[in-house]
Amino acid sequence: MYELIQVTDRTCYIESPAKIGLVRLGDSDVCLIDSGNDKDAGRKVRQLLDANGWHLTAIYNTHSNADHIGGNRYLQGQTGCRVFAPGVECAFTRRPILEPSFLYGGYPCRDLRHKFLMAQESDAEPLTADALPKGLKTIELPGHFFDMVGYRTPDDVVFLADCLSSRETLEKYQVSFVYDVAAYLETLETVKGLSARMFVPAHAPAAEDVSELAQLNIDKVHEIAEKILGLCTEPASFESVLRRLFADYGLRMTFEQHVLVGSTVRSYLSWLRDAGRLEVEFEDNVLLWRRA
Repeated sequence: MYELIQVTDRTCYIESPAKIGLVRLGDSDVCLIDSGNDKDAGRKVRQLLDANGWHLTAIYNTHSNADHIGGNRYLQGQTGCRVFAPGVECAFTRRPILEPSFLYGGYPCRDLRHKFLMAQESDAEPLTADALPKGLKTIELPGHFFDMVGYRTPDDVVFLADCLSSRETLEKYQVSFVYDVAAYLETLETVKGLSARMFVPAHAPAAEDVSELAQLNIDKVHEIAEKILGLCTEPASFESVLRRLFADYGLRMTFEQHVLVGSTVRSYLSWLRDAGRLEVEFEDNVLLWRRA
C-alpha cells in the first residue's frame, strides 16, 4: 500500500484505498490528484515526495468525499501547496461537516463525525481553467457526488475518481453510493465511450479499457432500480425498502451504512418518482412509495 506506480514518464499513481494521482510538472515540481483519506495518508505521500526530491505545488481534488480530501490539510500545512476543488465540492472541502450533515439530513451525531465521513478542513479554492497546469484537463463526472470531475493528464492518462466500482466491490457491497442516478448513468455512458492511454479509477484496477466495467456498473444501477420497484409493489415506507434491500443483498446495517446506502436509496426513489415509475401516498402521516 502507498506504492508509487509509474504509468508514463510524467504520470504516476499512488496505490492506496482511493488511488492518488501524481503528475510531474517540471524537474522537481509535481501536483497531486486527490490526497488520500487522512493525515496518515498525507504523511505517507509526503515521504514519497521527499524520497524523490519532489516539490508539491497543488492538489486537484476530484470531489469532496473524505477519502479523497483527507490528506489535504496535512500536505498543505507541510508544503504550502494550493488546493483546488470543483463547484459545490469546494464548499464541502472547506467545511467537511457538510458531508455527514448532507448524508444524515440534519446535524450528524458523533457516530458520524469521524474521518470516514468527515475530513479535516483545508483551504480549498474554486477549480477554474486558469488554475490548471498546462495540459491538465478536467472531465465532468457528475452523479456519484455533486460536481465530481476526473482529470486527463498531458500524456493521456485519465483519472476517473469514483465513477466506477470494481467487480469485486459491486459483488461485496452491491449498492454503491450515488447522489444523482440520472446524472450517474449519463456519466457511465460517457466513460464507456472514452479512450485514453490508461484509465485510473480510484476504486478499481488501472486499465487501458474500462468500457466493460462501465457497462457492469450501468447494469448494477438498473438491477437495483428493478429490485426497489419490486419492493414497492405494495405501498412501502423508506425504512421498509431499506431494510428489505439489506436483507435481499445480505448486507449488514451500521450507522455509516444506514446513511450511505440510505441516501443512495432515497436518490433511487427520487429518480424513479421523477420518471413516473413510482407514486407516493401518505397513510397515518407516513410517506409510502408504490410502483406506478
